[in-house]
Amino acid sequence: MSKLPHSIGPLLVDEPDISRAWAKAVLHVIDHAGPEISPLILSVTGFDERGAVPETSAIREALDTLLSAKRMRSVDDVAFTIFPQRLWQVAQGDRTALFRYYKDAFPRYQAMNPRDNRRGLYFERMTGYGRGPCDGNQLEWILSQFEGREGVRRSMFQASVFDPARDHVADAQLQFPCLQHVSFEPTKQGLVINAFYATQQLFVKAYGNYLGIAQLGAFMAHEMKTKLLRMNVVVGVAKFERISKSDPDLQPLIAAARASFPLKHQEADTGDVLATDVEIAA
Repeated sequence: MSKLPHSIGPLLVDEPDISRAWAKAVLHVIDHAGPEISPLILSVTGFDERGAVPETSAIREALDTLLSAKRMRSVDDVAFTIFPQRLWQVAQGDRTALFRYYKDAFPRYQAMNPRDNRRGLYFERMTGYGRGPCDGNQLEWILSQFEGREGVRRSMFQASVFDPARDHVADAQLQFPCLQHVSFEPTKQGLVINAFYATQQLFVKAYGNYLGIAQLGAFMAHEMKTKLLRMNVVVGVAKFERISKSDPDLQPLIAAARASFPLKHQEADTGDVLATDVEIAA
């Protein structure tokens, strides 16, 4: 029997900045023995009235530089698998156009990366699940049920990604899907989006995952005529993978991450260690 990787244990992160939230989770792994957090609960606020995602540019730039050096997908490319922000900008606020553009372009996205995208992409599963109302477009159905209605049951506002009919396969490794489903909670203050992952790759994909989920939340909030209030991500096992903690190429990113937290905060949050000193879908 193979030995299971050592897990650090539960971690709750609550930050008004997506970069700082991601950095706090990564630093927690760096500063403790073991490569995994189980579970990770990450919550982000700080979105403006238009749903713009609050980020710390030094962290984002350092991560993208490292991902490029390691020949991995950029943050934006990973985010695109969850929400096609560029197409939403082209659609100029017309969600029908967005869904049409994406459906027309999806075969090209698969062809550009047939190995990783052969089973589908997250936004494609949410808008073309294969069965269900609105021709399988779960987001359109949620919005159609929300608009102009009061007292709608809250469990109605969720979209599935994982499909047992397609995803219960015996492959030793499977790139897709790690995201199981998303749910939306409209409140008087704004919209909360929740995402649930079985596993997540902290270095390779997590930042892009968080960005894509936040952009999806901002889109849904826009269509619900409210603001994006909070993003919650629950991860069963968050894994720091495909790079060694001691890799010298990682040091600029770690430095940028540490610099985003006041020293006092770092010491209180992570202990004596700190005191001493993504192939694209489109």
